[in-house]
Amino acid sequence: MLSVIYSDEFLKHDNGRFHPERPERLTAIVNALKAAPWEAKIDWQLPTPVETRPVTPLLQKIHDQHYIDIVKKIATCGGGMLDGDTQISACSYDIALLAVNAWLDGVDRVLAANNPAFVLARPPGHHAERSRGMGFCLFSNAAIAAFYALEQPGVEKVAILDWDVHHGNGTQDIVEKDPRIAYCSLHQSPCYPGTGHANERGLHNNVLNLPMSPGSTLADYQPMFEQKVIPFLKEFQPDLLIVSAGYDANADDPLAGISLQPQDYGIFTKYCLQLTRRIVFGLEGGYDLTALARSVAVTIETCLALD
Repeated sequence: MLSVIYSDEFLKHDNGRFHPERPERLTAIVNALKAAPWEAKIDWQLPTPVETRPVTPLLQKIHDQHYIDIVKKIATCGGGMLDGDTQISACSYDIALLAVNAWLDGVDRVLAANNPAFVLARPPGHHAERSRGMGFCLFSNAAIAAFYALEQPGVEKVAILDWDVHHGNGTQDIVEKDPRIAYCSLHQSPCYPGTGHANERGLHNNVLNLPMSPGSTLADYQPMFEQKVIPFLKEFQPDLLIVSAGYDANADDPLAGISLQPQDYGIFTKYCLQLTRRIVFGLEGGYDLTALARSVAVTIETCLALD
């Protein structure tokens, strides 16, 4: 069994018509998973309600209070633009808190079962820096989940692997000063947001950025995994691996220029499973609905095949 944390509440985060980060991303994934022949092996879980587990105290440790107040105020006033790409609707603040809880639930599930879990939540998070949101992201879900995991018994080190096509500038901004967290990103360069240079190593040699040229395929990614990513993560020896699982490096994705195929994410997942089964996969980008749904299904099917 593999836990998938999901709620229809995540569909209420509204970016407006024609925005690429839309509710249909989740419905496409859910429909694909429920139609899969191995669907019975999925343990569908609702995220813990914010009323049951308030996440504001943890949020305040990660993000500046002034920024949190801005997000809440825009939502309370009925919505508006956080920046040119990032919309906040009336429900967005509450849904973003629920998304954080879903990522925390993913950590809890993985640590309890020593098996992977997949968090199907939105809004995404890896572009949200300590004091500002951007790139469709409000709160830094993966970074928050990492710090939460470090508060759990037996967890002394956490690694974050970000295979979204865009560099997770927010995640790196928040975690790079902490020696207990390693961050590794494979991302298209040049591309939004223009960060993630290869010479950035973090204060504790705990950052590995691997810029990928436009047009890169699996043939370009596999050597990076085998020669860079896996040795970096093995040397760090994390007690938990968090994957910022963006699927916008697919060839069919409209927002970037990498040429992966959905089945390639099964290979990436196998690399991760060679390191540990304690993996929290959390959805980030991916905007072609068919490629996105197929890629998530391949990721989960790969985990289930190695049960």
